[in-house]
Amino acid sequence: MCPAKIADGGERGFVIPIGGAEERIDDPVILQRFVELCGGSDANIVIIPTASQLEETGPNYEVVFAELGVANAVSLPITTREDAQREDYVEELAKATGIFITGGNQLRLSTILGGTPVAQSIRKLNAAGVHVAGTSAGAAIMPEHMIAGGASGSLPNEQGVIFAPGLGLLSKVILDQHFSQRNRLGRLLSAVSYNPFASGLGICEDTAAFIGPDNVLEVVGSGNVTVVDPSDLQHSSMAEARSQESITLIGLKLHMLSSGARYCLNTREASPE
Repeated sequence: MCPAKIADGGERGFVIPIGGAEERIDDPVILQRFVELCGGSDANIVIIPTASQLEETGPNYEVVFAELGVANAVSLPITTREDAQREDYVEELAKATGIFITGGNQLRLSTILGGTPVAQSIRKLNAAGVHVAGTSAGAAIMPEHMIAGGASGSLPNEQGVIFAPGLGLLSKVILDQHFSQRNRLGRLLSAVSYNPFASGLGICEDTAAFIGPDNVLEVVGSGNVTVVDPSDLQHSSMAEARSQESITLIGLKLHMLSSGARYCLNTREASPE
């Protein structure tokens, strides 16, 4: 699923994948930045807690956003595909200046939301200028191709990653979350080596990539975003690799970006600020 079409003269909203475990109390720089983008005290934030099976997840984020000064933050308790077709939920989304997708299980997100009016609305609203942030599973589902699973470890191999269709807010990246904390470099390398058309983003916990309408991302938070750039890839042995066999990748670029650093998804150029 590709990103929704942007109207002539329009500009899509920010897409903000967060690596999970974002700070919510002491120094919530990521969520504060998201709130400011969405209008500050005038923001209208809709929370999608579908990935989580904990009933308190949505209400907890309502409190977090209220403490950040948001006048209106509402959680939509979407737990079934029937819920994701409710007209009142679609109408609530239409009022949003920002949409926040919580963590949990990304396959729960994709199987409940995929192809529904709620999913279609999120894509169309982002194309119309509404900002969409997601943490952990909520980040994983953002690209066209979603990493649904795979083994931890630093080495890529033939069975290193499992894909599923994502929400389609991003078409030029493949991303993974909880990146350094769960040692996921190998599966991101595996993902990129299958078809090196897209940059790979590995996002640490309490770290976000604020991807603007110009497709330039800025890193915000306490950790790093690891960028795997396959634009100069000279050789991949993925097609010949046997089950569980390590693979050869020659010519990859690797960038380690901390807070304030930038990367352009169009030109694949990184800069320290």
